[in-house]
Amino acid sequence: MTKQLFFLLLLSPFFATAQKYNPKEIEKFEREAKEVTIIRDNWGVPHIYGKTDANAVFGLMYAQCEDNFKGIEQNYLYQLGKQAEVEGEKSLYTDVTLQLIADTADAIRDYNTSPPWFKKLMYAFADGINYYLYKHPEVKPAVFERFEPWYALMFTDGSVSATVTGGINLNETRDFYGGATEKSAAIYKPDTVERETGSNGFAIAPQRSKSGHTLLYINPHVPFYFRSEVQIVSGEGLDVYGAVTWGQFFVYQGFNRHCGWMHTTSYADVGDLYAEKVSKKDGQWYYEYNGSMKAVISRKLAINVKKGDHTEQQIITGYYTHHGPVLGSRDGKWLALKANNRSYKALLESWLITKANTFDEYKKAMDLLSNATNNTVYADDQGNIAFWYGNFIPKRDPKLDWTLPVDGTTVATEWQGLHTLNEIVHMYNPATGWIQNCNSTPFVSSGKSSPDRSKYPAYMAPDGQNYRAVNAIKLLSNTKNLTLDQLIAKGYDHYLTAFDVLLPPLFKAYNTAPDSLKQLLAEPVKVLQQWDKRTAANSVATTLAIEWGTLMMRALPPPKTVEESTYQTTRVDAMLQTISNKQLLDNLNQAVNNLQKRYGAWQVKWGDINRYQRPADGVTFSDNDPSLPVGLTSSLFGQLPSFQSRTMNTKKRYGYSGNSFIAAVEFGKRIKAKTIVTGGQCFDPASKHFTDQAGMYTEGKFKDVLFYKNDVLKHAEKTYHPGS
Repeated sequence: MTKQLFFLLLLSPFFATAQKYNPKEIEKFEREAKEVTIIRDNWGVPHIYGKTDANAVFGLMYAQCEDNFKGIEQNYLYQLGKQAEVEGEKSLYTDVTLQLIADTADAIRDYNTSPPWFKKLMYAFADGINYYLYKHPEVKPAVFERFEPWYALMFTDGSVSATVTGGINLNETRDFYGGATEKSAAIYKPDTVERETGSNGFAIAPQRSKSGHTLLYINPHVPFYFRSEVQIVSGEGLDVYGAVTWGQFFVYQGFNRHCGWMHTTSYADVGDLYAEKVSKKDGQWYYEYNGSMKAVISRKLAINVKKGDHTEQQIITGYYTHHGPVLGSRDGKWLALKANNRSYKALLESWLITKANTFDEYKKAMDLLSNATNNTVYADDQGNIAFWYGNFIPKRDPKLDWTLPVDGTTVATEWQGLHTLNEIVHMYNPATGWIQNCNSTPFVSSGKSSPDRSKYPAYMAPDGQNYRAVNAIKLLSNTKNLTLDQLIAKGYDHYLTAFDVLLPPLFKAYNTAPDSLKQLLAEPVKVLQQWDKRTAANSVATTLAIEWGTLMMRALPPPKTVEESTYQTTRVDAMLQTISNKQLLDNLNQAVNNLQKRYGAWQVKWGDINRYQRPADGVTFSDNDPSLPVGLTSSLFGQLPSFQSRTMNTKKRYGYSGNSFIAAVEFGKRIKAKTIVTGGQCFDPASKHFTDQAGMYTEGKFKDVLFYKNDVLKHAEKTYHPGS
């Protein structure tokens, strides 16, 4: 071979990819691809059909890569603790945390001991991604030149908040592993913040629906474009539709022919910090346990950190006790985390629920007790509705406060196994005929049929009430003859429940204010008094209320724990008991001044400044580019749909988080369902599917789901095998 020919081969796509994938692998890829058909419908949604479950998984991963390979790689950069290879020093201690929490050696061990049928799925997962990279040499991965089957076992929970840290924060990990390990007397400073959280799940029993069928509403609140909408079908009984988190091979929230499920983020205590009493002798760390000293286990973490145009490897020594990885220190003691962030059973459970066809089969999958961060709202075609608050719930001494670190020196604080499925907070077919969960206490989730708080230990459900749940209860309590479209309308209800509580004290303060202040605030107060407490794009009151309400929420004392932060209604009530009339009116005056300074007048319609825009690069928003007015706001004030927005180096506010994939499902003899996603299915700005759902999304108008293949074929835009 001449040097010139060799050089040309080096530059060719085939030669570049052939170095990564040998002929035997490529032959296998091609064989698998022929067993898969992908049909893109008129919304760009991929319907994936395979002869086997593994074929369907192969096709799913290929289709995900077509839509958003970057999102897949980003999720695995996070899960494998490799973000610093791309993002540099700012992600170093996130990588440290993730590598401490999830050891790749454990995932590889789980993979090697998996049953053959499940190993096939993980092989197909990796093959689907690798085949896409083989067929698209123009796609340049930031780090992963190829994906391994065991990667799937590093990412076993599809939640947006899938990593449990027990309440420790990143600054504490940075202080501990950034050279401060000898400073074990560091004093803890809380770093909790108010955060907009969401997700709504509603289940309606047959006696409450017009059709006599069960209804399910699936409404996660996550960063926009966090998941994709898909259908996966196989000749082995798989037929599931819903939302898949980028890089996973199971539908996280969705439905099959017989049952459906909505996962909401759970605040059940599933991860605990153990305060370890440590000392050092002859260069070795020890910790006290049960009257004796045990050696701290250490493990070298190798982290590549991008620095300019190159990467440097940084070696950090990670520490472990038998409780788990040490993530930081407080008040002179090291804090070790005990949790279930990654496990074989968690991935298995996530897969098996997608194939459950009855209530008993769904419960059997849930009996694996490995979903660590989610509540589940369930409905099926046999008329069942159900709710579980959590799934993986360790048994512990109920007399202890598990929201704070517990004593690591004694056996008395050890977990005592897991609670069974029927021991955790749950409801099966409540007499009220409805269920709601909006990330709040489960003890008001179904009116008089709600679970009894006194029957459960505090650690099972340590959270309080929020205004979103208050709104949901009002909307569902007296529901009769509900249709699917009416359920969607309730899910998109614009009422802001928090202002039922916030506004009366303001009006009372205004009535007793000096005449000079009354004159100054007369018009703003009148606007708020006439407001129906519903957001609208053409509403000046909405703008003023949200500006003032945000200042009021900032006046809340900072919560001491994440659990305390969930007691929104209680905390607001307490604040209103102590806040002065002057502060209430000062906040309103400040809100008026803020709007005048920002926009030239305070009489600004909400839709003029609250916008939907999808930048080509996903991050660069501009007031000069086209955008849509949005009449929604975040769920902070009790609105069920969430559209969290902020300025992005702009004058106007742009949405970035909240409603994403939403589905409403009716379980009759045939599935009837409607969905909507943020903007559109495609990530290519040149595609019509980039924003073809944007207007419908902002207005709450859903598209019909094409669940049955005959319907899919009638609306097919493209039919192909992966790679063709």
